[in-house]
Parts: sequence; structure tokens; C-alpha cells
Amino acid sequence: MTPERRERLREVAFRRQAGLTVILENVHDPHNIGAVIRSCDSVGISEIFVLYTEPHLTEEHILVGKKSSGGARKWVDVHYYTSPEDCFRRVKEKYGRILATHLGEAAVPLHSLRLTQPTALLFGNERDGVSETALAYADGNFAIPQMGMAKSLNISVACAVTLYEALRQRLEAGMYGKDNPLPEKEKLALFEEYLERSDKKNTNRRVERK
Repeated sequence: MTPERRERLREVAFRRQAGLTVILENVHDPHNIGAVIRSCDSVGISEIFVLYTEPHLTEEHILVGKKSSGGARKWVDVHYYTSPEDCFRRVKEKYGRILATHLGEAAVPLHSLRLTQPTALLFGNERDGVSETALAYADGNFAIPQMGMAKSLNISVACAVTLYEALRQRLEAGMYGKDNPLPEKEKLALFEEYLERSDKKNTNRRVERK
């Protein structure tokens, strides 16, 4: 491994955002999942949660999106759940609050959110959005402002727009630098993990099923 590659891995590990993640509920298109993983890696997210409650959806939908993820699947852990209760309990234990993309009466504009706080962002599938079951676990709803005729964005686009608003806020707060709340010990452990993954040259890791 070249010194430049090693330093690149260190930079990525030390910029990871421990207080930010994404939950995907019953997202059908594997290419959308791959695109979301790529966006997550781009803004410094190290893990996401995929919840499938529809029987025809399996972990293979996650793996098929390899090309869409652009290699980011190697660096982003995917936790796969089939139980909403188990999924949301784990997310709340680690991230505290869940905010859902949902066009309800109580929805607030994306740009009014304080995304420097620990947050899990919940996105529903392409057809139905976030289910009522999942909304029951959410601590709030938000909507992305739109000025055209269309009332919704593609799931991967909506996720990218939301994540880059989080990145903007966190950059301004210095959270990708000296004010990153991730403990030094955890940064170093993540760096060592990335060194190991780099050596294995494994670009399509299995999902962790719960």
C-alpha cells in the first residue's frame, strides 16, 4: 500500500460521522440502494439500516446494486432487518432520534432541521413512501421544498439532497475536522478496519442480517 493510499484511508476514517445514518424501508430498486450507499459514503456515513417487511424483498436486492454504489459498498456497513421493532430500537439506542421524509401536516422544511444533532434519516419506498408502521417510530417529519409540478423526488435523489444539507451544516460546525465528536479511539479503530478492507480488495461485502 502506498503512503498516499494509507493517508487517504486515514482521512476518510477520521471524517466519519458517528451521529448520522440512513434507514431505508422496503426500497425496491437495488440501484436506488446502491446510489444511497454511494451518497452516504460521500458525506461520511459509515453504516446504514435496511428494513424489509415485504416478503419478496431479500438481501439480494442490496447486493445487486453494486455498480450503482461505485465501490462505496466496501466502506459502508449495511444492517439488514425484517422486524421494524428490532430495527428502530437499535437505531434509537445509537442515534437518539429518527426523522422521516413524509408529506404530512406536521412536516417541516428540510432546511429548518438541525442536522448537527445525532439523527437517523428515514426514507420509504418508491411507490408508497414511509409506512404508517415506520412513522409510528419517527420523532418528526420533514419535506424537501419543491417549486415544480412534481410532488416528489426519486428516493436516491431525495436522500442525496438531505445528506448534503447535513454535510453543509456539519462542515460549518467543524464536525469533519477538530470538532468531530467521534472519539479518537474509535477513529483509529475505524482506520485499522479500513486498512484491512483495502487489503482484502472486497468491493461487495455481505450485509449483516438481524
